Amino acid sequence: MAQAAAVAKPPAPPRRRRASATPRRLPYLLIAPAALLMLGFIAYPVISVFYYSLQEYNPTKPWRNGFAGFDNFVHAFTDDPLFWDTLVFSAKWVLVEVGLQLLFGLALALIVNQTFAGRALGRALVFSPWAVSGVLTSAIWVLLYNSQTGITRYLADVGVGSYGTSWLSDTGSVFWAAVVADLWRGVPFFAILILADLQSVSKDLYEAAEVDGAGRIKQFWHITLPHLKDAIVLSTLLRAVWEFNNVDLLYTLTGGGPAGVTTTLPLYIANTSVDAHNFGYASALTTVAFVILLFCSIVYLRLSKFGGEGK
Repeated sequence: MAQAAAVAKPPAPPRRRRASATPRRLPYLLIAPAALLMLGFIAYPVISVFYYSLQEYNPTKPWRNGFAGFDNFVHAFTDDPLFWDTLVFSAKWVLVEVGLQLLFGLALALIVNQTFAGRALGRALVFSPWAVSGVLTSAIWVLLYNSQTGITRYLADVGVGSYGTSWLSDTGSVFWAAVVADLWRGVPFFAILILADLQSVSKDLYEAAEVDGAGRIKQFWHITLPHLKDAIVLSTLLRAVWEFNNVDLLYTLTGGGPAGVTTTLPLYIANTSVDAHNFGYASALTTVAFVILLFCSIVYLRLSKFGGEGK
């Protein structure tokens, strides 16, 4: 009996082998070299800027180099009127550019989202300026604004304005001339992101709204716009940071002139470091710009409730 019971006893289940930690860590090990390389390229410049912001560092005047503490920051806030002028212009530039780019980008996205003949070609034409670099964009618009062969020449031919007028050398028109040039390149960015989000809106919502008697305006206000909230918040934040740091277009188009009226804070930083070789003070200005952007970004995301259940 005992022998029969022993034979009938089911075999013990095999012990589970302890899962090896290597497969779980393998993805992290594979991306570690690239992550460390990116961290080095990002962390080292950032730390260097913070370090030099506390230094008096000018390679052309090595006898004056040394630890400066917060003197560079004190000078920026108390003794440098150009800092405040460029900061105010930067804020004006960002608000005007981002606001207009969002408005026109939203309009273009709504247009190319419709079904019409040649829609693919229309989308390609709308999005193509975004593929053009800032320097090339500036070169194109410098030619368009040329007083001898550009837009002003043809306007003068029809009696609008006078010959030899240059919008880029006039303090009254240079700002809007630069705004138009940057709009040509920046509007497609908003159109691309907003159009991508429009593709995910269910058509059933619009059909239900039509059944309830809602017109196009109400559909846009109560369906389209709430659905686009996160896309609009993210695109405006990204574009605001890029426009604040805009150097290539303004530097090539106006050089910060005439009379410094189109000099943004990043362009002032570039001139201070590259032309004046005052890297310590330029690093301090860069640190201030970083803090301003970080603070404004956090406040904007909190006020807009980005990622919340607002749809």
